[in-house]
Amino acid sequence: MTDPITGSIVDSLADSVDLDLLAEPRLVVEPGVAARVSAVAGPVLQGMGYRLVRIKISAESGCTVQIMAERPDGTMQIEDCEAISKALSPVLDIADPIEQAYRLEVSSPGIDRPLVRRSDFERYAGHLVKIEMAVAHEGRKRFRGTLGGVEGDAIRLHRDDRRTDEEADVALVMEDISDARLVLTDELIAESMRRGKAAERELRQQLGLEPPPPPHATKSDPAKSNKPKPKLKPKANAKGAPKAPPKNTKEHRLAAERARRGEIDPIEGE
Repeated sequence: MTDPITGSIVDSLADSVDLDLLAEPRLVVEPGVAARVSAVAGPVLQGMGYRLVRIKISAESGCTVQIMAERPDGTMQIEDCEAISKALSPVLDIADPIEQAYRLEVSSPGIDRPLVRRSDFERYAGHLVKIEMAVAHEGRKRFRGTLGGVEGDAIRLHRDDRRTDEEADVALVMEDISDARLVLTDELIAESMRRGKAAERELRQQLGLEPPPPPHATKSDPAKSNKPKPKLKPKANAKGAPKAPPKNTKEHRLAAERARRGEIDPIEGE
């Protein structure tokens, strides 16, 4: 029997999903047993409107299979994890990609998440990352720095781990990356919280638990909402000088009234 809330989540997600992002292949994939689990889990997740991020198999509790997944916009809620677990468990039982007994764990990628797709490197441009290469770049396999986005088949990285004789900016071929992960910073935490709140609000609206936004409302971009607003310059008069502040304020009116009564001298310039 399908849980009505879980079914509504999956239906709402399927209706609003970006098909191009959903079908985008991963650049970083797992070998061995994890690859067999991926071959089973990937199509199930995609059919539900989610993207597979990473599969990790550990010896915790005997054997634990951790499946990281997300929505195409990079968000993930507890309800999403529950929906995936309910749909995926019976499929894995039938396919039986792991010979021993195991515990299934479905989770979000986390704040300091792995970057596995081209769109991940584009979405998190400006944030601090750690990268390990499968193929060495100029004799190095490990890099750390600020992600500068994507150019062709490579990512741009402004390094903060370089020696004095090394270039600050490097281009790393995405297909040569074995592991890329965000570094936890205050800016990353703030952006993650904004994304999570926006996704939760949208989900509640889709389920009818919260009224939809008014027609004239526009969605804000979480990546841009933390940027400081520019200060407005005072308007110039006909001669090009800054326009003087208005003198018809409450302070001026009270001062003028006291001056009329002879209590104080008039305000200068009046």
